[in-house]
Amino acid sequence: MTNLSTPKPDGLAAYITVTAAYWAFMLTDGALRMLVLLHFNGLGFSPIQLAYLFLLYEVMGIVTNLSAGWIAARFGLTSTLYAGLTIQIVALIALAQLDPAWGVTASVIFVMCVQGASGVAKDLSKMSSKSAVKLLAPKEGGGLFRWVALLTGSKNAVKGCGFFLGAALLAIWGFQASVWGMAIILAVILVGVVTFMPVGLPQGSKKAKFSQVFSKDKNVNRLSLARMFLFGARDVWFVVGIPVYFNAVLSDGTAEGRREAFFTIGIFMAVWIILYGIVQGNAPRILKAVNATTGEVVQKAINWVGYLTLIPLVLTTAVVLLDTSNALTVLLIAGLLIFGFVFAVNSAVHSYLILAFASDERVTMDVGFYYMSNAAGRLLGTLLSGVSYQIGGLWLCLFTAAVMSALSWLAARRLGQG
Repeated sequence: MTNLSTPKPDGLAAYITVTAAYWAFMLTDGALRMLVLLHFNGLGFSPIQLAYLFLLYEVMGIVTNLSAGWIAARFGLTSTLYAGLTIQIVALIALAQLDPAWGVTASVIFVMCVQGASGVAKDLSKMSSKSAVKLLAPKEGGGLFRWVALLTGSKNAVKGCGFFLGAALLAIWGFQASVWGMAIILAVILVGVVTFMPVGLPQGSKKAKFSQVFSKDKNVNRLSLARMFLFGARDVWFVVGIPVYFNAVLSDGTAEGRREAFFTIGIFMAVWIILYGIVQGNAPRILKAVNATTGEVVQKAINWVGYLTLIPLVLTTAVVLLDTSNALTVLLIAGLLIFGFVFAVNSAVHSYLILAFASDERVTMDVGFYYMSNAAGRLLGTLLSGVSYQIGGLWLCLFTAAVMSALSWLAARRLGQG
């Protein structure tokens, strides 16, 4: 279990430093995803091939989260945070070695492996940052909900900027120069984080056992299941479906047309993530739940995932009836922004509940297990995004999102029960 005997650091200073490290990582993570997606879409990769590029990223997220909680409990939170940033730098440098002369199979395998390393890096950083908030946040006045909502919301706003940054860099600098630039910037930030990180975060304990990563708390397990389907519902349209659909609609096939489409898609994805982050950061106020009890927040979690299920059903109907008209494009943009608002509230509530359910003594393990389920949802959504778009197009992506939202609602309904 985590060793909590070390002196507690200045909570606000440590929170700011951890948040800055998380921001830096998520900026490059968002940029890298758009770089890879748009670059290989421009090379003619099919939707399923594009999904393959991200599968190992999500698989490694599952493996990492399952073990990261134990690693942090054993070696300390700062160790896993620094490791996440370092592995991301190595992954970026490796990706810069991609040779355009390689065949499709070699390119896919290489990028999958690099993305796998990036998945390890992302989830080490995420688990470290979220666990630190549990230990640093003030215990009174709704401090935990406010601090975790702010961290989660701000990192998603930063990731949204990364989506736009990745698309813009690809259009202006090209693939390799952009990847090298991000690696250099992240290395500078890592040095700054190591230099200014306050002492006092848990240093770990050799008594921590790997078998302890599996939670025996029914609420942690049920919330993890609801989280898996929640993120599957997002990624089934977000990862491949919408970017490929918009690229087909907006690009005329010329080099100039592709660049314009890249910018437009990057702007939409960035705005979606940024607004999602802003809503997450303000979720306690939106829900009027700053001082709500855990039981009251559980009921809100059940209600809001129910609202989420309706949105992709409406959009599915619109795609079937309107086909590819301009009216459909406008409706999709508006509908997906509404989806983002409701999804952000759901995500923020889940992020609070996992920390509320977890004990201080095993917080890294419960958070790691929970984010393992999060990664499993992203893996499921990523795979189904490519498959459903390949088989049925956008309408099937959106209908699958509705099914997964409904499954999340069914899992959430059992929270708080014996």
